[in-house]
Amino acid sequence: MAVSIELTKEYGYVVLALVAYAFLNFWMSMQVGKARRKYKVFYPTMYAIESENKDAKLFNCVQRGHQNSIEMMPLFFATLLVGGLQHPVIAAALGVFYAVARFFYFKGYSTGNPENRLKIGGLNFFAIFGLIICTASFGINLVLRESL
Repeated sequence: MAVSIELTKEYGYVVLALVAYAFLNFWMSMQVGKARRKYKVFYPTMYAIESENKDAKLFNCVQRGHQNSIEMMPLFFATLLVGGLQHPVIAAALGVFYAVARFFYFKGYSTGNPENRLKIGGLNFFAIFGLIICTASFGINLVLRESL
């Protein structure tokens, strides 16, 4: 049996939260580009080697802050978009909270001390957990609706 889904106007907030994160990701990639020039780590080198570059750790922290955000992006996008189908306002709020926390995660990591990423940035894990719950709720609702 097919289930139709009607998008409410509030789902637009979910899409806007995704767009905000896309802009954040673009900004982070520009920061990595600036760090490449500053610390003289040129493409295609992904990470600097400490024996070859005295600023390797500083560059690698900037690069790693962005890379980790990219690694988390599929989970964030999927849970935001699917969980937002049933809980658009909650998902959008969690999405914005996630993006803000990821900004601080990146800024903290970019200091050269990886522990700084978790001071405020560690709050992003609460947002992801909330989005996972929204997504699970949507899935459970579908299964229960299907079985009735």
